[in-house]
Amino acid sequence: MSNNTLKEIAVKLMDAKTVLLYPHILMDGDTLGSSVALCRALRKAGKTSYILIEDGIPAYLSFLDQGYCTNNENMIEDPDISISVDCSDIDRFTERKEKFLEGKLRICVDHHTTNNYFADLNYIDEHASATGEIVYDLINEMEVEIDVEIAEALYTAITTDTGNFQYTNTTKKTHLITAELFDIGIDLEKVSVELYQNIRHEKLKITKEVLNTIEMIGGGKADIAYVTQEMLAKTGASMDETEGIIETLRNISGVEIAAFLKENDGNHIKVGLRSKTYADVSSIAQSFGGGGHIKAAGCTLYTTLEDAKRQISDAIVSYLETVKIEEMKEQAET
Repeated sequence: MSNNTLKEIAVKLMDAKTVLLYPHILMDGDTLGSSVALCRALRKAGKTSYILIEDGIPAYLSFLDQGYCTNNENMIEDPDISISVDCSDIDRFTERKEKFLEGKLRICVDHHTTNNYFADLNYIDEHASATGEIVYDLINEMEVEIDVEIAEALYTAITTDTGNFQYTNTTKKTHLITAELFDIGIDLEKVSVELYQNIRHEKLKITKEVLNTIEMIGGGKADIAYVTQEMLAKTGASMDETEGIIETLRNISGVEIAAFLKENDGNHIKVGLRSKTYADVSSIAQSFGGGGHIKAAGCTLYTTLEDAKRQISDAIVSYLETVKIEEMKEQAET
């Protein structure tokens, strides 16, 4: 599997008349910010372009959507191009998969290490801190001027996927791009307030409920917590308001791996995994058919919450034991 060039993709986009963009389900700042930035750039270039979604936009990201998002698959009939943004595989937008395949040309732009190159043209850069970095380069290849609205969408993509520039995926290039976005004139206060200082009371209540479920495993090297539909109903919170809780779980002293389980309808459990320093949680996610990055990954289990919790806990403990054995072997060899 090999990449096409951003130049190739830019040429195809500029030759197209209609483009549909596909962010992944349970949208985060990177997938939506990158999609909005690219959609606006395409419209500036005279293209008919929309972002096709299948779930709601999280409240903290709603400021990004200035008429770009739609759940109407007929907004564009037979699009010239379908382009997935920040999706490691086609199942990251299951309900829109058939529409994606209707595109005369399918493109994937992503930064996940587990991407399976499912499109006709693919550009995957696992070293990019966020897909927003790739979209920044792509828009420049398209020779479309990055205005303030595009810049703020890209900044949202980058700051959220780097943990506000705290994660180790942050690089020199990340900061250089961010500096360019500042030069364009982003309103840092506005974006920061929307992303980080706009919390509903219900979010605090659901956070409290989730933190009360924490269980330490693996001798304190890991923890696991969950949220149920009952907890959401009790607090009046929405599922997207549990965003960020997994980072709190990981931040606990001594914890290397954090797991957060989200109970959806019909025995549909979404699992988020995070690591702090050495653990490769993507390998754990892949064992359940998921994927992601070394330090941030996820998967879906179709079972009860209790069974999912048991399976994930066992997998984490097994991984930590394997790592310990490997370390002991290396020490013995040296």
